[in-house]
Amino acid sequence: MGKKGILLVNLGSPRSTAVNDVKEYLDEFLMDERVIDYRWIFRALLVQGIILKTRPAKSAEAYKTVWTDEGSPLIVITEKIQKKLQKLVDVPVEIGMRYAEPSIETGIQKLVDQGISEIVLFPLYPQYAMSTTETVIEKAEEVRKKKFPKVKINYIQPFYNRDIYINCLAESIKEKLPENFDALQFSYHGVPERHLYKTDPSNTCKIDDANCINSQVDTHNAYCYRHQCYKTTEAVIAKMGLPKEKTIVSFQSRLGKDKWIEPYTDETLETIPKKGVKNLAVVCPAFVSDCLETLEEISEEGKEQFMHGGGESFHYIPCLNDEDRWIDVVKILCEEKLNDFYLV
Repeated sequence: MGKKGILLVNLGSPRSTAVNDVKEYLDEFLMDERVIDYRWIFRALLVQGIILKTRPAKSAEAYKTVWTDEGSPLIVITEKIQKKLQKLVDVPVEIGMRYAEPSIETGIQKLVDQGISEIVLFPLYPQYAMSTTETVIEKAEEVRKKKFPKVKINYIQPFYNRDIYINCLAESIKEKLPENFDALQFSYHGVPERHLYKTDPSNTCKIDDANCINSQVDTHNAYCYRHQCYKTTEAVIAKMGLPKEKTIVSFQSRLGKDKWIEPYTDETLETIPKKGVKNLAVVCPAFVSDCLETLEEISEEGKEQFMHGGGESFHYIPCLNDEDRWIDVVKILCEEKLNDFYLV
């Protein structure tokens, strides 16, 4: 048996808030065929011919609002998770990012340099999507086959409905929830509707509440991101003892004119004050680490949209980040896969 190690993989971040660095990051991110899933020529025309002409400068300004003295929040938090986890396990732990540095290849190389030949790779996404879990696994396999053919990798699967995760998330939210609130909004990252059809192995996916909310996991929604988001919400509010009518589910971060999964977070934030929701709390369970999409898009821009629509108080609930209870969950999930190597 080979020596084992753990690789934690998160989304990634520009190396700085400089426009050129943001442009380089966005180019790699948006040219991923599992993020913008057009044919290469059309993807290149859209990304390199249109988006990268204007978006980097705007995104750079957004990154400046969340950047810390230590650097990118997402990278800094992932490093903190790594260090805390390393104290709890007796195998080496490294990190890699799907985009930019430290890359997945860099992370694997660091483990290989320590004599590791069997790696548990943990995509830090609770729910499955082709633009998150799938692209991480595909990239890791591409790197493994090309550079590290003798290395074995066990992948941790989405954990959106695992009791240990649900308990952890529910406890974290409950501790941070304000005493007075009219609704708790679960804002998940959005994806184009066609992504759900592409990840459905049964080819029977139907994007409606009957399939995404009310049904149980089976062959036609086992990889359905929208279904998994609703199941996470359902389990968390049950654990917290919250009435369903006091919760909202929505999807953020739309890009382009294609149809994305609904309801949309921005539209929801603008309209719910008129429906009597004046005091709102928002959590983003598609992310385990705070980043641009949570700190700027929701905590800043989302708050402005809600207050402009007539809201009175807005409370953003941070991600799990490096909370000790979350590190315990990461440890358990990693150790399950480390033990799997003994069964092969």
